Amino acid sequence: MHALRYFFATAAASLWRGRRAAVLAILTIAAGLFVLGFFLVLNLNLQRIVARWGESAELSVYLEDGATADDLKGIDEMVGASGLAAERRYTSKEQAADRFRADFPDLAAAASGLDRNPFPASFEIRLKPEVREVTGAVDGLATALRGMPGTADVRYDREWLGRLNALVRGARIAGGVIVLLLAVAAAMTVANVVRLAATARRAEIEIMELVGAPFTYVRGPFVVEGILQGGMGALVALAALALAHMFVRMRFGGNMAPVIGAGLTFLSPPAAVLLIVGGMFLGCLGGYAVARRVR
Repeated sequence: MHALRYFFATAAASLWRGRRAAVLAILTIAAGLFVLGFFLVLNLNLQRIVARWGESAELSVYLEDGATADDLKGIDEMVGASGLAAERRYTSKEQAADRFRADFPDLAAAASGLDRNPFPASFEIRLKPEVREVTGAVDGLATALRGMPGTADVRYDREWLGRLNALVRGARIAGGVIVLLLAVAAAMTVANVVRLAATARRAEIEIMELVGAPFTYVRGPFVVEGILQGGMGALVALAALALAHMFVRMRFGGNMAPVIGAGLTFLSPPAAVLLIVGGMFLGCLGGYAVARRVR
């Protein structure tokens, strides 16, 4: 306990003496961890969106204006015989127009002023949960429906959800590369700040070595100094993330709720703790890189 008190007291005094350089190191770590936290929050909410949309993924069969009752019956029978549909419902042209006016009230007047109803009738097919991932069967049904009389187009939500998933994976990889580069920069900045502290304490270190002080006592404060810088940087990043999250929720939360299904999700407590530990680890690496060179 005495050693720890000495390490922390010495590290705190060193940080205060070189507070300008220490602030730079803390802000560098905070910037790197803020980017990491941003990508974690973004990925978390994107995954929620993809999962929610995936649960409600539908197969939409848009009908030609001249589709007959026999055409509708044939499409309905094919969907029923496939065994893939949990529910299917027919939407007439009038119902489609009414839905558009309800969903987009600002454009309702423009739609009502058209000479004819531009919205097609459709069959909306909700798939069974157990077959949503069986892409071959669903693709086969979509292909067969495209060839049915009276069909104008077939759209499957899973197709663009797959593209959205690919985009999320690409963003995750790009974010990982950026975070790695910022982490290296943060560790190097901490190492430079601690190196300056070691240079300022050179005479003190030489005296400690002459009186036979253990290397632990000589090197310990530098490691703790790095840990303190990393921890403070992580706390700054976490506070900035929380403020940004609050701002986005207050400014755009109402518009995003229908898309996400609930409010924006922030980092869970374990993830926040891991972010702080990660900052302390980066600082520890920088401090240790300098401390191991002290002789």
